[in-house]
Amino acid sequence: MRHQTAIGAAVLSAGLAVAMSSPATGATARTAPAAPAKPDPRTVAAASADRLVAAKPAEFKVAAKDGIVRRGVTSGLRGLQHVQYERTYDGLPVYGGDFVVTTNASGGVLSTSVDQTKKLSVSTRAEISAAKAAKTSRAQVSEVDSATAPRLMVVAEGSGRLVYETVVSGTRKNAPTKLHVLVDAKTGKVVKTWDEVRDAADDRSYYHGTVDLSTAATSMTDPQRSGVRCGGQNGSTYTGPDSAWGNGSGTDLETACVDALYAVQKEWDMLGEWLGRSGINGRGGGFPLRVGLNQANAYWNGSYTSFGRNQAGTRQATSVDVVGHENGHAVFTNTPGGDSGGNGNEKGGMNESAGDIFGALTEHYMNEPSTFDPPDYLVGEEVDLVGSGPIRNMYNPQALGDPNCYSSSIPRTEVHAAAGPQNHWFYLLAEGSNPSNGNPASPTCNGSTVTGIGIKKAGQIFMGGLNRKVTNWSHARARVETVNAALELFPGSPAECNAVKAAWSAINVPAQSGEASCGTQQQNDFSLSLSPGSGGAQAGGTVTATVNTAVTGGSAQQVALSATSSPSGPTVSFSPSTVTAGQSATMTVRVPAGTADGTYRITVLGDGASVDRTAVYTLTVGNGGPGGTVFSDGFETDQGWTTDPDGSDTATAGAWERGTPQPTSWSGISLQLAAAGGSGALVTGAAAGTDAGTYDVDGGVTTVRSPAISLPGGTLSLSFDWYLAYLNNSSTEDYLRVRVVGSNGAGTVLNQSGAMANKAGAWQTATYDLSAFAGQSVRIVVEAADAGSASLVEAGLDNVKIIQS
Repeated sequence: MRHQTAIGAAVLSAGLAVAMSSPATGATARTAPAAPAKPDPRTVAAASADRLVAAKPAEFKVAAKDGIVRRGVTSGLRGLQHVQYERTYDGLPVYGGDFVVTTNASGGVLSTSVDQTKKLSVSTRAEISAAKAAKTSRAQVSEVDSATAPRLMVVAEGSGRLVYETVVSGTRKNAPTKLHVLVDAKTGKVVKTWDEVRDAADDRSYYHGTVDLSTAATSMTDPQRSGVRCGGQNGSTYTGPDSAWGNGSGTDLETACVDALYAVQKEWDMLGEWLGRSGINGRGGGFPLRVGLNQANAYWNGSYTSFGRNQAGTRQATSVDVVGHENGHAVFTNTPGGDSGGNGNEKGGMNESAGDIFGALTEHYMNEPSTFDPPDYLVGEEVDLVGSGPIRNMYNPQALGDPNCYSSSIPRTEVHAAAGPQNHWFYLLAEGSNPSNGNPASPTCNGSTVTGIGIKKAGQIFMGGLNRKVTNWSHARARVETVNAALELFPGSPAECNAVKAAWSAINVPAQSGEASCGTQQQNDFSLSLSPGSGGAQAGGTVTATVNTAVTGGSAQQVALSATSSPSGPTVSFSPSTVTAGQSATMTVRVPAGTADGTYRITVLGDGASVDRTAVYTLTVGNGGPGGTVFSDGFETDQGWTTDPDGSDTATAGAWERGTPQPTSWSGISLQLAAAGGSGALVTGAAAGTDAGTYDVDGGVTTVRSPAISLPGGTLSLSFDWYLAYLNNSSTEDYLRVRVVGSNGAGTVLNQSGAMANKAGAWQTATYDLSAFAGQSVRIVVEAADAGSASLVEAGLDNVKIIQS
């Protein structure tokens, strides 16, 4: 069974199927509320982004063997939503195949961040053994404590490179390491490495005097900020008889925790109030802090932050900028694209810079007087880490020997020094080259004069860029995405956008191909709808609908219309094919002779000058009269099932996905089964993994929901194949549940519970009378849960049919 952290995912197949869910409800019929709740903007954004990916596969370099997986939605300022996607290829994860779609609050797509340049086309058969890859990987670490089993993955370089990834933990260069090693699966050579460990170089604190911490009554745990606690190097949280902590000494570790907790609490508040971020991880959570590291150092290792002392041993490395820096690494890790990848040390330098930027933002948010830790753009000056004052200077990095300007040598520069260019960019954006507020002047690399916009706005734009980050992050990519962030965060005001560009140019990062111009076009918005939203036709026939547009913001813009069908078959034309927002067009759907009966999802794209909108038309082919198939899905192609649409699922692994199941068993007990028919099925984690518990449901509920199905009148029946498998560590709290949800109520089709026994999976058929839902639009909702203590649970669904008799 797995217990590692995972983000609930929505899965889009190569045919671009998406999964989301709806929350569990009771089995009895219920009356629809008179006033429906306002939709969650994250749900709206996810659905809109999913439709865009389906409508524009070329923009996202989608290959036939690709699977597109939605990993989550991050909310930003001004209602912006950032929808993060990852990619698989022939069932393997793709390193560097991720991308981000940014929408406004109503789901209009504003921009996309895509770094992959070509469709993938690569063999997924390894020519060296996993054992050889493991040996090569372990050799990269001087003292190995543990190493994961190598896993195959594809690197998105050109048409693709097959590699083994191994994570080796231990000691490297006399420092803790958690090193990811990618070994070419054909040549056996190391392709890339990256380390998860990132280093920086009435309660009484050392740096802030007497402060009022938010802690529990007798432990250094923050009850208001999930996950935040402080203790020693063994991971235990400090406790005491009361909530008065520390003695104010520079060598007292409880005092170090007072400083660390105080700083991270202020950083948390700054992220929320200034930048619109929920907690350190973006999902309302934070991470533990450890003090007492016996080094002149501090670091983030992907799970917690650890703080040492200065070289003289007179004070702990828990000043605001150092604590802000290490938790800034946690923010960087927990934004799209993570902290791996990039060109050499370039992304690593930008990660170090991100830590410095979040430290500076926290100092300015706190705005302490000169007697404590006043806001500045120096790093570590209060700690005096190695006896020479600050370790980095943001307004003039070269004053401490770091580069002020970007150049081709940055990817080969040590990561802390490589922070210089982006630190310099941020200072120029915030304060300008010649500030009038008492901050120091800052030299520019091109001799230009830059006017700052203030640190709060600069931080908002920087955070907006991170919310669009991809694996292969670079200064050039960051320029493009921070320009987009400025345009979308400050609509109608070109000043912020122009300042972003000027600051990048001032550190020698020039304008990029395809970079947006600093206009006001992002104010313009429109709506797109279809009337009717569904229809039917026989093979060889046609059906029409009206495409309606309306101006919802700013001025009217040109909107180009196009459409895709899933599964393929029907073709779509528009008259006219381009409209001005506010006008309408006629959509004609042609169904070629020989098209199979079934339900087809037509995604209509309105490609505007400043925003994209999509709408879905549901086409039923066949079903010309009584006795026809209303809906049929054998899960061979995407028909629009959605996983976790409301973001309410709690399962940490084994989310529902459409795919080719890999049969899995334990001691002869069949758990995951091959599809009941064809190659595809809807299952809880399609991959086999290294053992039976690698891809089962873990930690809670996973939900998947069908597309809307318009039911005709008459007698209707639903049928499907299903299985539920579990081992004897299961309980009655685990379950598989299938419901039908209509506009006037819901009904339970299937409700199977686990038990403390070994139950092998076996396909069975369920049927249900749907006649009570005739004439309604319904959705099929499927839930699977590992809801009690950790247990091994697998479930599947296949061959879903609704028949009118």
